[in-house]
Amino acid sequence: MSEESSERARASARPPHPAKTQLRVGRLVKAHGLKGALKVELYTDDPDGRFHTGAVFTLQVPDSSPWFGKTVTVREFKWMNSHPVVFLEGIEDREGAESLVRAILWIDQDADAESAEEDAWFDHQLVGLSVIRDGAVVGRVARVDHMPAQDLLIVDTGDDNEVLVPFVKAIVPEVDIRGGRVVVTPPAGLFEELPADEPTAPAPLSDAAPATDED
Repeated sequence: MSEESSERARASARPPHPAKTQLRVGRLVKAHGLKGALKVELYTDDPDGRFHTGAVFTLQVPDSSPWFGKTVTVREFKWMNSHPVVFLEGIEDREGAESLVRAILWIDQDADAESAEEDAWFDHQLVGLSVIRDGAVVGRVARVDHMPAQDLLIVDTGDDNEVLVPFVKAIVPEVDIRGGRVVVTPPAGLFEELPADEPTAPAPLSDAAPATDED
């Protein structure tokens, strides 16, 4: 066997590099104080582990933001008056902190790793799951949209229509990855159009003769 063939054989025997996906762990909601601190809305059950010194996050920001396409590194994470607060490298004052308000923080994870956190899933785990309502399949998860206020499950109902389902416990009470399904309890009108209100009939005229001022 030639040296080139041997190298190809060794390369094919190597395990492929694990694919990466990203997990959303927080949102920067407000500048705190004058030294660059930011209050964090947490999307993780392990904030102290996720926000350790040196942790690097990818930023989700509008493409018009000067932070678009950049990452940030945690300098310090602490709890202040029961609120989680993060200090980031290179952010030394309030003005710098305010430039990051509303940014969503993502961290790389192996795509084949299961999240150890309760009620936390990777997007690729949710896409393709059957959506069950009242025991019947009403569609499949086409994608997950991460909005500043909340996540949305985009459900393909199979009739060239997509339904945007708020990914909150009250509306999506059960996610069964192994069973390949999510259970939804949507409010009326989310998956179907509500009937139009019945027109209000005019009040019937009275048969009684109108009163007169005659004595």
